[in-house]
Amino acid sequence: MRSLLAFAVVLAFSQPATAQMMAGPLGIPMERAGSGTTWLPDATILPARHTTWGAWDVTVHGTVFLQMDHQSGARGANQLGSVNWGMLMLTRAFGGGWLQLRSMTSLEAATLARGGYPLLLQTGETYRGAPLHDRQHPHDFFMELAALYQRPLTRGLGLLLYVAPAGEPASGPVAFMHRPSAQNDPFAPITHHWQDATHITFGVITGGVFTRTWKLEGSVFNGREPDERRWDFDFRRLDSYAGRFTLNPDAHWSLSASYAYLASPEILRPTVAMHRATASALYGRRIGETRQLATTLVFGANREFGARTQTSALLESNLEWGRNALFGRAEYVQKSADELVLAGPPPDTRYDVSALAVGYVRDVVATGTWRAGVGARLSLNLLPPSLAGAYGGRAPAGLAVFLRWRPSIPAPMEGMRM
Repeated sequence: MRSLLAFAVVLAFSQPATAQMMAGPLGIPMERAGSGTTWLPDATILPARHTTWGAWDVTVHGTVFLQMDHQSGARGANQLGSVNWGMLMLTRAFGGGWLQLRSMTSLEAATLARGGYPLLLQTGETYRGAPLHDRQHPHDFFMELAALYQRPLTRGLGLLLYVAPAGEPASGPVAFMHRPSAQNDPFAPITHHWQDATHITFGVITGGVFTRTWKLEGSVFNGREPDERRWDFDFRRLDSYAGRFTLNPDAHWSLSASYAYLASPEILRPTVAMHRATASALYGRRIGETRQLATTLVFGANREFGARTQTSALLESNLEWGRNALFGRAEYVQKSADELVLAGPPPDTRYDVSALAVGYVRDVVATGTWRAGVGARLSLNLLPPSLAGAYGGRAPAGLAVFLRWRPSIPAPMEGMRM
């Protein structure tokens, strides 16, 4: 809970970020840091507040949504709940390098139903010993507890070490809640478990080398997905591995590709291993003093031993200007009858499904430290004829209205490339 409570403390004593606070090893700006050890484009800035505590730079960011969620069709449902997370980061010079301690938590286990919130076509994890379907599971209370140490070896080359009882291995793109392109969307992508589902992993060690423009890293980690008990740690041996290459050619782009071997990802099928490959491109641009555009394109694929490869693609974008934000997402993914929990077809039957979403948020309260907004999200799911009976049609829709609270986005840094 301390990461969420840290919002109030840091907002009360926060100050505008300084160039010194925002500089990391090799002069890499802190705005580049995403989830785990991922990179964002330098030209995008996430909502955050900064202050100092002795030798430590303190950063807090996160979001709280209160949403009324309606999903139509035979598998739809209604729910009032809250999607939320908060993150506390402490950073200082240490041992000739740069040490960052991270704590990220969520209260979704208390603010959502135990099976999560309704989201048509979403799959992944379990509830009451059965696979979840058409719902997004609550996140664990401990989303990240980690230490990241980076040290320059030369003027142009550095080393990194990331150790996390709860954290993210070098697999996939920046997790969706950390992407500027998704920051106003309260819902997870339906491609989540094909792309960035390892963002909560209970046991991770990552090492790597980096320059100012590229990074090569590898991880060993616990490949099992979290169980439905959301308040504890799900430690197991480090039985899986991953590697990722990231390139930031300029301030506007961050490109990455990764491969992961997950030895036993599914609780209900512990003997089945999986290969996961991803490629992503993140684009960001600051437009004047009050506008920001962020766009993400992700391709992801899962392949279990003895099964065909299942592919996915996601395109999402977020435009902010003044008190307004417009966001959208388009997704395609291949899901099986087993994942969708369909009783009739053979379990390995594949279905090509798509989802479109668009939303708008208007900040009704805006101060120098925080913003409160009201918004709406409309979604449309596109299904093959073979799924029409299970879902009550080929195009079931969803509507969510929500309140959103978050820190304000800091002003652009002096001299920052736009």
